[in-house]
Amino acid sequence: MKYRKFGKLGIEVSAFGVGFMRFPMKKNEEGVNVVDETISTPTLRYAIDHGVNYVDTAYVYSDKKNESALAHALRDGYREKVYLATKLPTWMTNSREDMDKYLDEQLANLETDHIDFYLIHSLRGETWDKLYSLGVTDFLDKAKASGKIKYACFSFHDDYDAFVRILDAYDWDMCQIQFNYMDVNNQATIKGLEYAGSKGIPVVIMEGLLGGKLAVAPDNVQKLYDEFPVKRSPVEWAFRWICDHPEVGTVLSGVTSMEQCMDNIEIFSRCDIGIMTDEEKKLIDNVRDAYNSRTKVGCTKCGYCMPCPNGVDIPGTFEIWNKLFLYDSKLSGNERYAKYIKEEKDASRCIECGACEGVCPQKIQIIDMLKKADSEMR
Repeated sequence: MKYRKFGKLGIEVSAFGVGFMRFPMKKNEEGVNVVDETISTPTLRYAIDHGVNYVDTAYVYSDKKNESALAHALRDGYREKVYLATKLPTWMTNSREDMDKYLDEQLANLETDHIDFYLIHSLRGETWDKLYSLGVTDFLDKAKASGKIKYACFSFHDDYDAFVRILDAYDWDMCQIQFNYMDVNNQATIKGLEYAGSKGIPVVIMEGLLGGKLAVAPDNVQKLYDEFPVKRSPVEWAFRWICDHPEVGTVLSGVTSMEQCMDNIEIFSRCDIGIMTDEEKKLIDNVRDAYNSRTKVGCTKCGYCMPCPNGVDIPGTFEIWNKLFLYDSKLSGNERYAKYIKEEKDASRCIECGACEGVCPQKIQIIDMLKKADSEMR
C-alpha cells in the first residue's frame, strides 16, 4: 500500500481509504434491514491487513446502521490500526445541543472514546451559514479540547465560491470533496482542490468513480481505452488520474465486496503522485468528452433526495435513464422502468413539491429531469 502525506497534519494515510457506506444490506431475524456483516467485516479487515489505515462512515448511512456495523468490524484490535472518520448529520441538526447529542451517540455507536476525523456532513453555503449561527465552531473547538474528536473537518457539495468561503471561515484540519475526471469544473472543482492544498489542508476524495458510473465504460469510451497502448481497467484509469494530483490525501472507494476490495488494493499499489504521462492525460480528456456526449443527468445516487414524499425512486429512475443511453441498453432499461411503473415508484408520480431539489448536492433540476426521463422510457 502506498501512503501519502496528509497536508499540514504530519501523518501519512493510505492512498486507498475504505468507504464503508455501500456494503449490502440484509434482513436480520427481526426482519430489520442491517448491514451484511458476513461481507463487511472480513472485507474491511482484509483491507486493513493489507495496509489501509483510513475508513469512512456517517451517522445516516445504511439506515443509521453503518456506524455500529463498522464498530463490529473494528473489534479485536482493528480500531487501533486505522484513522476513523464519521460525520455530523447537518440536516438533522437544529441546535447547539444537537451537535453534542449526535457526537455522543456516534461515539457509542462506534464503540470508541474518540473519532479521528469528524466531518460536518455535506456542507453547502446555506447549510454552513445555519450551522455557524448555531455555534458549530464552538462545538468543534470544545470537542477537540475534550478529546472526543482529533481533527475538525467537513465534507462538501456545492460550488467553488461556497467552498472557498467555508474553507476560509475556520481553521479546518481536513476537507472532503467530490472529485473525478468528470468533475474538474463541478462542485469544489480542481481549483478548489488546489486552493485547499495551498493552505496545507489535506483533501479526502469521494465519488472518484462518480457513483460507479466510471467503473464500466460505454462503447465509445471503451474504444478509446482499447486503442491506447497501455491497457488498464476503467476503474484503474479513474483512480490513477485522481492520485496523480499532489493535493489528494486519500481516495475513498465504497467497496461492496471482497473482490472489489482486493482489486482496489492492487490498483492503488500502482498509483502515485505525478504518475500520469502527457499521453495518458490526453486520453482522459478524450474520455471525458466521450462521456459528456452520452450522459443524460449527473446523478451520483447519493440518496439525499430520498425518500420522495410521493414514492418516486429518484436515483433509481436516473440510473436507469443514464444506463439506457450510456450503454445502449434501451430494451433492458425500458423493462426495468416498466417494473418501476408497476411498483408505483416511477417518475410520473412526481407532484413537483421540490423537496428533492433543495437537498440535491449536484443541484440537478430534478423535476424537469424526471419528466424527460419518464417521456423517454415509456
